[in-house]
Amino acid sequence: MVLDNGDTAFILICTALVMLMTPGVGLFYGGLVRRKNLISMVALSFVALSIVTLQWVFFGYSLAFGPDISGIIGSFTFIGLEGVGTTGDGIPDLLFMVFQMAFAAIALAIVTSAVAERVKLSSFIVFGLLWTTLIYDPIAHWVWGGGWAAQMGIVDFAGGIVIHISAGFSALALALVIGKRVGFGQYSMDPHNIPMTLLGGALLWFGWFGFNAGSALAADGLAANAFVVTNISAASGALAWMGASWVRGKPSSLGMISGAIAGLGAITPAAGFVGPLAAVVIGTVSGLLCYYALLFRIRKGLDESLDAWAIHGVGGFWGTLSIGIFAIASIGGVSGLIAGAGEQFLLQAFGAVAVTVFSFAGTYVIARCVDALMGLRVSEDEEYVGLDISQHGESIQV
Repeated sequence: MVLDNGDTAFILICTALVMLMTPGVGLFYGGLVRRKNLISMVALSFVALSIVTLQWVFFGYSLAFGPDISGIIGSFTFIGLEGVGTTGDGIPDLLFMVFQMAFAAIALAIVTSAVAERVKLSSFIVFGLLWTTLIYDPIAHWVWGGGWAAQMGIVDFAGGIVIHISAGFSALALALVIGKRVGFGQYSMDPHNIPMTLLGGALLWFGWFGFNAGSALAADGLAANAFVVTNISAASGALAWMGASWVRGKPSSLGMISGAIAGLGAITPAAGFVGPLAAVVIGTVSGLLCYYALLFRIRKGLDESLDAWAIHGVGGFWGTLSIGIFAIASIGGVSGLIAGAGEQFLLQAFGAVAVTVFSFAGTYVIARCVDALMGLRVSEDEEYVGLDISQHGESIQV
């Protein structure tokens, strides 16, 4: 095994970009909540990064990428990063480990959408550890670690299934368990700082180039393709969401950045398999689908507060299916329906549905258990005061 200095440098940079996305999620979400919960919302993303870092080092990486056990989970071969060193094929094994750790961290950060403004910090820490271990790690193994999905031929370039479907549908399940915020649907809960959300969205868009291009694991043409289609899909999603919302009223900046994130989530699984023109369609459809999913969520009175399900879950599901439609063998070795191959579409659909069911049901059970043992949410008085004060003893000065 020979290391490539150029590839190593590239993935080091991409890893830093992906890590930047986790506080980016915090800022994106932080601007969407009421001012009394800003510190709490940003802090949850840092907590997610911290939880996953240690979990990944001790046993998470081994569960996800250790030698396969019956297609279900990895063995404990790499527990405590045993045998994971500075050698490797192209890049050091340690670098691959930390690159994947950054992915796991942002997945948990996305899930915090479901508990905005009402979760107990202690309960979230326990939930986060259980969710990463029992939901994220098995899914990562199935798709990327040589598990049953990979053996079937289901593909996911950078995390449409592993991150966006799992986190989005997990957020929906968690929201159903924790319940609505006090006063939800009765009085205004408008975002307190939209420029902060735009800044968080900008960091996400920027970091996503490391997310997708880095998933090529080499500084090569495939990485360049992923970089280009990522930007195209984000722009298409932003304009599609803006256009759809414009028909109903005014084109909000919040809608534009939400559409961009929808486009980014959709192109994530497909970035190494489709070309630029397909990226336009993928981003546009995702912007529209996710916008109408958000409207559906509002009509149903579901308090999945910051729309991880509508944006990441729905967008990731569509992006996973899009591989089976638009994939070109000359890019990533996989052909879709347009190229005359229908089998990949069926595989992608099966994988998306299976992970959706597993993520939703598994998270629902975990959340119920944590709620029964220690309670997921703060008291009504603590919620009224705000989580910044009740959970952190801090507040934003006027």
